[in-house]
Amino acid sequence: MDQTFVEEQRHLSETYAQLVEMRDALTYEIETSHKGIAQDLRDMSEEIRLDFIGADETMESLAAVETLNSVIDMYNQTHDFAVDRLRRIMLLLMRPYFAKVRLQLRPGSPARDIYIGATGITNDEHESIVVDWRSPIAETYYNQEMGKTSYSVDGRVRTVDLQLRRQFDITQDVLNLYFDTTIAIEDSLLLGALKRHHSEKLQAITATIQREQNAVVRHEDVPVLLVDGIAGSGKTSVLLQRIAYLFYREREALRPEQVYLFSPNDVFERYIDAVLPSLGESNPQTFTWRGFLAHLGLSERGTGADGSLENLLLLEERIKSLELEPDDLREIRIGDTVLLKPSQVAAAVRKFERFGVGPRFAALVSDDLHDRLDRRLKQMAKSDAVQEEVLSLDLDEQMELFGETINSVMEDELASYAQTYLESRYGSAHDDIERLTWLKLDRIGMRMLGTQGITAAEWLYLKLLVSGHGERNARYVMIDEVQDYTQIQLMVLARYFSRAHFLLLGDENQAIREGTASFEQIAQIFEQTHGSVERCQLMTSYRSSPEITELFASLMGDDKRMNLSSVRLPGVAPTIIEQPEREAYLDTLRELASNAAGEEGLTAIVTADQSRAKWLGRQLGDAVHLMRKDEALPASGIVVMDLRLAKGLEFDHVIIPDAQEEVYPPSELSRRRLYTAISRAMHRITIVAQGPLSPLVAKAVHGS
Repeated sequence: MDQTFVEEQRHLSETYAQLVEMRDALTYEIETSHKGIAQDLRDMSEEIRLDFIGADETMESLAAVETLNSVIDMYNQTHDFAVDRLRRIMLLLMRPYFAKVRLQLRPGSPARDIYIGATGITNDEHESIVVDWRSPIAETYYNQEMGKTSYSVDGRVRTVDLQLRRQFDITQDVLNLYFDTTIAIEDSLLLGALKRHHSEKLQAITATIQREQNAVVRHEDVPVLLVDGIAGSGKTSVLLQRIAYLFYREREALRPEQVYLFSPNDVFERYIDAVLPSLGESNPQTFTWRGFLAHLGLSERGTGADGSLENLLLLEERIKSLELEPDDLREIRIGDTVLLKPSQVAAAVRKFERFGVGPRFAALVSDDLHDRLDRRLKQMAKSDAVQEEVLSLDLDEQMELFGETINSVMEDELASYAQTYLESRYGSAHDDIERLTWLKLDRIGMRMLGTQGITAAEWLYLKLLVSGHGERNARYVMIDEVQDYTQIQLMVLARYFSRAHFLLLGDENQAIREGTASFEQIAQIFEQTHGSVERCQLMTSYRSSPEITELFASLMGDDKRMNLSSVRLPGVAPTIIEQPEREAYLDTLRELASNAAGEEGLTAIVTADQSRAKWLGRQLGDAVHLMRKDEALPASGIVVMDLRLAKGLEFDHVIIPDAQEEVYPPSELSRRRLYTAISRAMHRITIVAQGPLSPLVAKAVHGS
């Protein structure tokens, strides 16, 4: 009998029992505390006697109210703490931990066992039962260095002796397997995970983060981090683990709404949406580029992604000498009510035009317009017509607006009620002022560029040049598949999120559209806006078998190919089929689809474009499912999708139809498109050509 297994199972059972006991105690506490808290607050409030007649009495009354408020705050904090602790316990009950390290923290001291899990928890004596994988000491597990290793705490490096690095395969309170590992290639949990088939949702890689991935996840907070990773190197997983790490490190200060994630498409967005919740964290704000424009109300203007870069640079140059014309201004209005006339807006503009159009000018004019609007509402509140409207409000409306009903009031009190009424009705005009709706940006932009219209990107860029800011509250912006963005898109995002730190991840070999930014251009844009750009590389493939990795690696440049490696075990050789006739070609695809229906996992037929996907979907009929951009991936079966929709995804078996020269001619773009399509495959790749193979595929297969 394996005595180590017995001891580890005993420890797991004890830990699990502790977690269950904590869960039950917290559940009872939360269920019963509400009743007790409510009664305590009632008792305290009944004891308070408000007396504001004399100075001493007033001070005592205020002190009593302050004490009651403090007690309420304390109860809220206690309740929130209990709920958060229960959430962490429930997460750990699914798998209490996944690893253990034995560390000698100081020479001569006894070694200490530390168990690492998806989150951390302590017992009533504040002793760690499980350590959060994001804690500093857990870095010793991810360093994969036996013996002397180190980790950082509050900027100080601590050196320790790692005597044991053990991994566990655990289901609730059952220990399935354990492994003692030393170096990455012997990472048994990783190799076990890689044997598994595709799942409809991306899984967290917390237990199997490798050293080069960990360097990105725990990278110091810098203005811009640009990560260049080959296909299958875990870029998206690393991005999501990085977000979880930032939430942990800035637990008290960082909120999900302050983090923005840009994904390549809606299918991909659904594919990744379970990772952070599985780690006990909330998803950030997630957008595609089109979704981002729609969020800003700009979707009807087109994407602007492929517009003229020179136009953005022209806007930058010409705004320095821009002079506003009377027709560039518009009134402030809500519905049919004009609150500030164009002449009043023009008067505010004239006061500050000496500063030139730009952030300072926009701020000063906006402040002036806010003051004018306040005065306008105050004036309107004195009118008989508005006061009659206030008096005609029913009781429910009065309670909603004023928190009380209007009885007999003096004239000045009625004006105050009218002021509140108007602020509720027209208060959004202040938001319009902040949004610069008093400027006709389209007219200004067209005049600056000499065009008959401006794109969404040009409009937004001009607004950013005028206002000086976009989203002020954003702390972090993550862009996945950054190689698919144009310089225009990146310039807009860099300015819109000028205060945020960026994590940019991509693979230049997967740039499947013409006109997208190179990594050098990406770095140049963000150096100009954020001062500096730091770079990391991910050169190990975890997705594809060695045979598939070798095939797509042959389509890379020689410099990167030499550094690339795969950690998977040998698999199935690629299948290459040439069919000269159309019917034989379709019969081959039908046969492949029929065979794939009996395979485990998910098979994807990845076409070069959407029109080919639709045509092939019709030819194969019910044997396949044609994916739409608003759908989630199934766990198994056969899907047909175009390459753009397949970006960032992975499949057990990938079939590439139309691999002939007509579709993939010998060009740089075709090389990248084939690299991307092939690298979607985990276990099997089948390439089918209608006629002779593309020279790119032939060279990759035959090496000539």
